[in-house]
Amino acid sequence: MRILIAEDEQDLNELMQKKLTREGYSVDACIDGRDAVEYLASGHYDAAILDIMMPGMSGLAVLEEIRKRDIPTPVISLTARDSVEDRVRGLDAGAADYIIKPFSFKELMARLRVLMRKTWQTESNVLEVGDLKLDTASQRVNRGERNIDLSTREYALLQYMMLNKGVVLTRDQIENHVWNYDYEGGTNVVDVYIRYLRRKIDEGEEKKLIHTVWGRGYVLREDD
Repeated sequence: MRILIAEDEQDLNELMQKKLTREGYSVDACIDGRDAVEYLASGHYDAAILDIMMPGMSGLAVLEEIRKRDIPTPVISLTARDSVEDRVRGLDAGAADYIIKPFSFKELMARLRVLMRKTWQTESNVLEVGDLKLDTASQRVNRGERNIDLSTREYALLQYMMLNKGVVLTRDQIENHVWNYDYEGGTNVVDVYIRYLRRKIDEGEEKKLIHTVWGRGYVLREDD
């Protein structure tokens, strides 16, 4: 899914970008609180990771500002302060969760999965459509007994479509969730990756799961 990282420690910022991208997330990043507000106001993010202490605008101020603007993006706060008061302030400002520095990347990933389950109202890490299963923890994808190997981008696209099973997604919606601001691909990139997924998911299968809705977009569902 699409994540914003706002963290002014450059090394930590870059490390989180690399690790989250490797895990299949589409990532934008900044080091200034004012930039974080602009990112969140101009794009749709499934979650944001905000450092509390940032130049320009603190993480708490960013939280208060985006909530004033009715931007509902779930936020995980990063803080080096391990006091009850600081955690309460972050939660009261609108954070969904917090992590104390230094932290384990495995813990961050687990907390993101919990956040995604709450956002998408799913009860487990396993998404299912028919005999297609995607495990967000292990990142394993299976169609029946067949294991399917996907690229990072293919995985991100499939996860987004499975979270929206039965919902027709436009090309703009898909592109805005699966690719970040820095992407400079062609205008038909969504169509290209849908073809990649069809070859791996539907080719050779009697029941097709990926459908084109002409003039509107694409949908993942069991029926024709």
